[in-house]
Amino acid sequence: MSLNESLYSEVVSFDDVPLEVARPGITRKAYATDEVMIVWNTVEKGLELRPHSHEDFDQLVFILEGEADYYVDGVAHHMGPRDLMLVQRGKEHYIDVTSGPCVNIDIFVPPRADYAHLTAWVANLAHKEPLTIGAQS
Repeated sequence: MSLNESLYSEVVSFDDVPLEVARPGITRKAYATDEVMIVWNTVEKGLELRPHSHEDFDQLVFILEGEADYYVDGVAHHMGPRDLMLVQRGKEHYIDVTSGPCVNIDIFVPPRADYAHLTAWVANLAHKEPLTIGAQS
């Protein structure tokens, strides 16, 4: 079954979506269809910086709360609430929170395969079961 089949006409609050502690200082939760993924990251000030890049997709960054310097290829871009930036695939990037915690919403097209476990909760919607991350029994 596709994700879309479970999500059509379903209202889901991000407050109810289970979160994952990605590492100390960052939690994340995700909503994805078959075509797009939205990842809600809460990033604490002082988080260990981890420059990285993605070869398979662009990344749309939206800062909902807090402030950060978002680095792309070594250049800092100051971002605050309601700011958006598109990070081109292959470009090294990372976030350095200057006022936090910072809520950073990332949008990926296509959905990230390595984050698929974050959307395992979708299978529980049809059964009206509690939403959880990871493999279901």
